[in-house]
Amino acid sequence: MELYTQGAPKLEIERRISKLQNLLSEQNISGALVLQKSDFFYFSGTLQQGWLYVPAQGKPLLMIFKDYERAKAESPIDSILSIISPKEIPEILRDMGYKNPAAIGMELDVVPTNLYFQYKGIFKDSEIRDISIGIRLIRAIKSDYEIEKISEAAAMSDKVAAKVPELLECGKSEVEIAGELESFARSLGHQGIVRMRLWGSEIFYGHIMSGAAAAVPSYMASPTGGYGTGVATSQGAGFTKIGKNEPILVDYVFALNGYLSDHARIFSIGHVADEFLKAHDAMLTVQQVAIEAGIPGMATGQLYDIMVQKAKELGYDDYFMGSGDRKIRFTGHGIGLELDEFPFIANGQTFELQEGMTLALEPKAIMPQKGVVGIENTFVVTKNGLKSLAHYPQNITVI
Repeated sequence: MELYTQGAPKLEIERRISKLQNLLSEQNISGALVLQKSDFFYFSGTLQQGWLYVPAQGKPLLMIFKDYERAKAESPIDSILSIISPKEIPEILRDMGYKNPAAIGMELDVVPTNLYFQYKGIFKDSEIRDISIGIRLIRAIKSDYEIEKISEAAAMSDKVAAKVPELLECGKSEVEIAGELESFARSLGHQGIVRMRLWGSEIFYGHIMSGAAAAVPSYMASPTGGYGTGVATSQGAGFTKIGKNEPILVDYVFALNGYLSDHARIFSIGHVADEFLKAHDAMLTVQQVAIEAGIPGMATGQLYDIMVQKAKELGYDDYFMGSGDRKIRFTGHGIGLELDEFPFIANGQTFELQEGMTLALEPKAIMPQKGVVGIENTFVVTKNGLKSLAHYPQNITVI
């Protein structure tokens, strides 16, 4: 029996490495030292602990601290070494025939300051330069292989949503429903870990919140918050009891083989009031406008403006993506190995959509002390607009 399986195919990894090498050549950087987990996995095919050196020209070198045998089985990179300390890297590079890097690229958006100074000490004769934006732009455009992986995760999101009606009961707490649904997701292969890049950001599967509890704000960069189970979390499912005739938000991420799908649907036990139905229909209209407008070349800030304007035309300006003076200033985000990838559908962004990008749109109406309605789907950018990778019905599911 095979104990370990290989990650991305060799040709896929080689294409990614080639794009990184083009970036390094364009910026006159001798090589890159990749550390951050998602980037490391993206370019090496393994998550084992170590360092990936990618020269501007030549073959990459994967140096592993733990676990070397797993890394050899998982990564298609040809040159893989076992090392004890990053202090060995300059000597290893010399021994392997690599030139001393005059400039070395690192992901300075996420590398902690103490590590930055450690590597400055290790590479005494090299200038350390930030390549994080370039790496994120490379990762923003997905290959056919990646789109297939995200589509598989989206299919699991649909299955999770389809399970919700079996679990909802009046009197159950949000967190009880969450536990049952998360157990089901795990049985489908959910990896449990949902990775995010933004410092201090974290999420556990997602949010199940009912009625007025769903409209409780939190610190999260999200239109919804929720009570959570206490002040140490302050987000998501709490001990609020599920009731009749109220919107129940199930906003979950499915993480499968590294790749993510973001997905939200509204459920209710019994029919909800007309104000919720009308608001939900408005959010579906906002989504549809974005689907049609989201063609390659569209500036992401312009797409944001289109969605905000449509919500305003429909009478939901005060509730769209939050309420009060701390509304969220985005309506969608890139998604892939991380939940907060490029591009951001956000106020003022000039970045243009490109074919092959994947993103989650999440138009929601937050009605204080009442509830939340809206939708979230994961899309791929095509030449004709946005194509949804999820297929579960989008209207409010009444039980």
